[in-house]
Amino acid sequence: MIRCAVIGATGYAGAELSRLLAGHPEVEDLVLSSASAGGESLASIYPNLAGAFDSMPGRGILVDKAEAIAAADVVFSALPSGHAEDIARSCADKGSLLVDMSADFRFGSDEATYQKWYGKGFSRPELHADSVYGLPELNRELLAALRPGQRPGQRPGRRPRIIGNPGCYPTASTLALFPALRLGIAERDGIVIDAKSGVTGAGKEPTKTTHYSEAADSITPYKTGEHRHGPEIAAVLAAMAGAPVGSLFSPHLAPMGRGIVATTYFRLAAAMSEDALRDAYVEFYEGEPFVRVLPRGLAATNRNVRLSNYCDVSVHLPADGRTAVVVGAIDNMVKGSAGQAIQSMNIALGLDERAGLTMLPTAF
Repeated sequence: MIRCAVIGATGYAGAELSRLLAGHPEVEDLVLSSASAGGESLASIYPNLAGAFDSMPGRGILVDKAEAIAAADVVFSALPSGHAEDIARSCADKGSLLVDMSADFRFGSDEATYQKWYGKGFSRPELHADSVYGLPELNRELLAALRPGQRPGQRPGRRPRIIGNPGCYPTASTLALFPALRLGIAERDGIVIDAKSGVTGAGKEPTKTTHYSEAADSITPYKTGEHRHGPEIAAVLAAMAGAPVGSLFSPHLAPMGRGIVATTYFRLAAAMSEDALRDAYVEFYEGEPFVRVLPRGLAATNRNVRLSNYCDVSVHLPADGRTAVVVGAIDNMVKGSAGQAIQSMNIALGLDERAGLTMLPTAF
């Protein structure tokens, strides 16, 4: 049994983590922290969680960050970017696993890219070399190597054990493209990613853009070619292909609470039928517990993955026979955030990868 802490539990990602961890079969205690609501219960802020923590020692009461870190075997940081390095140092000193939900550990040792897009350098660069990008379908072996004592010459529990949880747009987009790039099916240049996200992707703090009267009844493109997830997507696609990949990422805000639908377009390296393309995807993702390649005639949609950790992928080949269209759909708060963080934790601790994540999508 494990003890988990959620730092930043009152934000959307933190609250979703708390909801899912409360039902995890291996979690015996959940210590919750918030700088803005110390001493309150999380259920008083999110009434949907009433009774969820009653059987746990912490009972869902929000404590300070230091107390939460000291009490946990696994720490989830759900704070904005720029706050995770000090938490990572504290976790490394006591041998805890850190899963960071921000961008702080998504770029490995590539400080230049992080500084360009997030406006600051690394304050503790020594922590980044061993961090793992937490996309299980790509990095399952690296996540498993985070188990204490897995690397020769390291003192068990004292090497930094850090997972950088992927962004929501990169998860849907790269999983849609992974088989085509890894198998050499796609040309590596000219890839277009047209993605729509629900307003929870913008976080809990309201803005003019996410105000109901602005977001409802409209799909709004924003930050095309300038979104912070663009370089993250580019880095992951290059890792998948084993070579640089040219892509254009165009995000849109959609009038829905949850979900991401990423429609990707790429030229085939050689002509093939739609059935052959889909068969390649089915074979590639065979055995993956949370990626579902849909049968011919169905399109991936956020509705069919809502409240689940699934990524649905649909494969289409228009009449020209050379430009493929592959759609990836996720719930941005689960597979795109909290659920994927738990999936990575499960692998890093040697647990059943599906533990705490077996919920099926709702149909409406």
